[in-house]
Amino acid sequence: MTDEMHPRLDELLELRHQAHTLGLASHHLVNTTFSGLYASVFRGQGLNFEEVREYREGDDIRNMDWKVTARTNEPHLKVYREERERSVLLCVDHGPHMFFGTRGTFKSVQAARAAALLGWAANSVNDRVGGMLFGNADTGLVHFQPTKDRSAVWRLLKEMANPVRRAQRGVDCIDEVLKRTDRGSGTGSLVFVIADFNRELQGLDKTLGQVCQKHSVVLVPVDDPADREIPPLGRALFRDAEGRMVEIDTDDAEGQLAFSERWEARRASLIKLANRLGVAVIPVQTSRDVHLSLMSGLALRARSRAYL
Repeated sequence: MTDEMHPRLDELLELRHQAHTLGLASHHLVNTTFSGLYASVFRGQGLNFEEVREYREGDDIRNMDWKVTARTNEPHLKVYREERERSVLLCVDHGPHMFFGTRGTFKSVQAARAAALLGWAANSVNDRVGGMLFGNADTGLVHFQPTKDRSAVWRLLKEMANPVRRAQRGVDCIDEVLKRTDRGSGTGSLVFVIADFNRELQGLDKTLGQVCQKHSVVLVPVDDPADREIPPLGRALFRDAEGRMVEIDTDDAEGQLAFSERWEARRASLIKLANRLGVAVIPVQTSRDVHLSLMSGLALRARSRAYL
């Protein structure tokens, strides 16, 4: 595992080229670039309804208006007009809990890589890209207004790669980030929340529901294997959420099971909420290549949309 808690800026800039490379070596994604898959899944969500017309050969049947088709007994299609500009916001958790990792790399590094890939992909299809860093009690919310050029993406990545910005005190503010996004973004924005979701998120359901009325939201949980299965280390000292030192017997079978069950319950709750609101959830792990994880998640999303 790497000993770097912060990504290198040159690596994040280099991921711009990886966004245009071939995807997974499978029959589903051969000759599919990351940017191309991103566009196929998300670009069509920045649309305004325009009219209903008769179906023409070659039209996408996913846009079929079944109610009008049933009423007229002739196939009809919903027609959408693509918005000329759509803002994409990369909201990245930069709290002290992100500077953790047991395999592969640190969560902070993987989150920055995910933001870079998504940012470059959005930029390549002419989306306005900006972002927000949150979770650091010392700096507060650091906002980068979306721009058509690469300047906001570059500033966001530079900030994440700055070791001076490492959080010493954290604040759980995903709820506030979503509220600020809702207030400060035009209708139809695409919002990625790249964060450690392995904790109780009070009030997220209400705020997320409000944001989803105006915007499209994608949750990108950043996971480490130790979030789900505590490694057997014998008796070890840990620091709890209040900063107190707690001794835990990590070899205790009942404790290991309870630890895993709590993770499963939190993740199941998050997935249930996302499904109810139509929010995509694309996890990435510290132990797996971030490019492959995002490609897998986008491919799964693309296949699920094909059946809608």
